[in-house]
Amino acid sequence: MFKGAIIRLLMLLGCSVFGFSAHSAVILQYHHVSEDTPAITSVTPAQFSEQMQYLADNDFVVTPLSQVVDAIKTDQALPAKTVVITFDDGYQSIAKTAHPILKEYGFPYTVFVSVEPIKAKYRQMMSWDDLIQLSREGAEIANHSWGHEHLIRKLEDESDVQWLARIEENILKTEDEISRATGQSHKMLAYPYGEYNQAIESMLSEHGFIGLGQQSGAAGSHSPLTALPRFPVAGVYAELSSLKVKLHSLNMPVLSQTHSDPELKKGQWRPELRVTLDMSDIYPHQLMCFIQGQGAKKPLWLSANEFSIRAEFDLPAGRSRYNCTAPSKSTSGYYWFSQPWVRAKDDGTWVKE
Repeated sequence: MFKGAIIRLLMLLGCSVFGFSAHSAVILQYHHVSEDTPAITSVTPAQFSEQMQYLADNDFVVTPLSQVVDAIKTDQALPAKTVVITFDDGYQSIAKTAHPILKEYGFPYTVFVSVEPIKAKYRQMMSWDDLIQLSREGAEIANHSWGHEHLIRKLEDESDVQWLARIEENILKTEDEISRATGQSHKMLAYPYGEYNQAIESMLSEHGFIGLGQQSGAAGSHSPLTALPRFPVAGVYAELSSLKVKLHSLNMPVLSQTHSDPELKKGQWRPELRVTLDMSDIYPHQLMCFIQGQGAKKPLWLSANEFSIRAEFDLPAGRSRYNCTAPSKSTSGYYWFSQPWVRAKDDGTWVKE
């Protein structure tokens, strides 16, 4: 309770304490904390412990996700070096391995869970009793859909209206079940696989939900509340050496952008993205973009504060991203922005996962 009061005070005094208005929070996304699970979605206990030690030793302000969301909604300043810890899926390694480490440091965190795996009592998943115990010790329990579905994928012969009604029922039913079991209802949805589209975003807004993706970047006042970015921490991204740069990243000051819907229409496999920035803390010549699978690409500046970026080749079926970064002129750290894309195969079917 005392730590929560300190965090709230720091939020209120962010500008004066740190000398500038801090509007960035780095949200970390974990799955497994284990040596025995797939590396692509795992960090080892040793890596996780090292990362938490780094946060503690370097004065990061680890804050509950719900408080960061409230600050973004109301445009409150956040403390410099604000970090949020989240876990997707609700694996047992969170309770057995991650929780004791987090408890040692007094770090809050959020677990996004799907209901169907809990009801089915899958061997690797936490039970409701496990989640209730974690919630009693301060963990936030939030929505990850009913059955960890690819939310943007329609069923055979399903109309757009029928599809959206099904997804709406899925999310609301999941939220009700989490509330019934744990007493918590934060209305925060982590998109399974990081997949979403504008129709889902609009539906979430109508119900007062926020959405979190798996595209990289710091979250903040310039982020859409239905597509807050997170940095996945696993596999090749689990090493502290690469994570340090991300922990110091800043919310890219995006004023507007075109083509923000991640779901690409048939044949539009080289989407052009136009972004307008607040350039007061950025030198345009230092902005560099990266197209997943195609490497670095300099942006085309259309005006003093608007640039365009487009893939040279077709993006592959599945998920891709455009990432753009630029160092701050006034402080350490890089502004970081990521636009996710997801596309079907040429025949309209989806990559199997």
